[in-house]
Amino acid sequence: MTVVSPHLIYKHLRKPHLREVFNFLENDVEIQTYLQMANVMAVERLRYNDHGPVHSRITSGSALEIFEILSRRFTPTTVRDGVCSLEDAKVAVLCGAYLHDIGNAIHRDAHHMHGCSIASPILNRLLSEVYPANRELTLRLKSEILHCIFSHDE
Repeated sequence: MTVVSPHLIYKHLRKPHLREVFNFLENDVEIQTYLQMANVMAVERLRYNDHGPVHSRITSGSALEIFEILSRRFTPTTVRDGVCSLEDAKVAVLCGAYLHDIGNAIHRDAHHMHGCSIASPILNRLLSEVYPANRELTLRLKSEILHCIFSHDE
């Protein structure tokens, strides 16, 4: 049985590539500041539950766990459609899950759209660092990650 917690993510970081992406997400000042501000908006002002860094870790671990289970029986659409490899699909899942609530830093209403605006330049930095020699792949992954953020609305 899988226990959902902020620590589940670490089970999925065995590959250096995925670990590099997670370390970027965890240590980037811009990302962490926006996630802290998401908690100011959601928790302090609206009295919602956590929407900050801990929530990002929990959702990332859960998303990768679900992805791993489903990938045993089904081919992910990103792989089936020729967008990326299975390992790169995990990067999209990780980033989409980690950043999905970042738009709460601006406002709860339409936070999925605000999240895309905030995440776009961040993803440019992150993906060009992780995939420096493959601009086309970075753009395809960015599109998939922004899709994750946008489509999670409520």
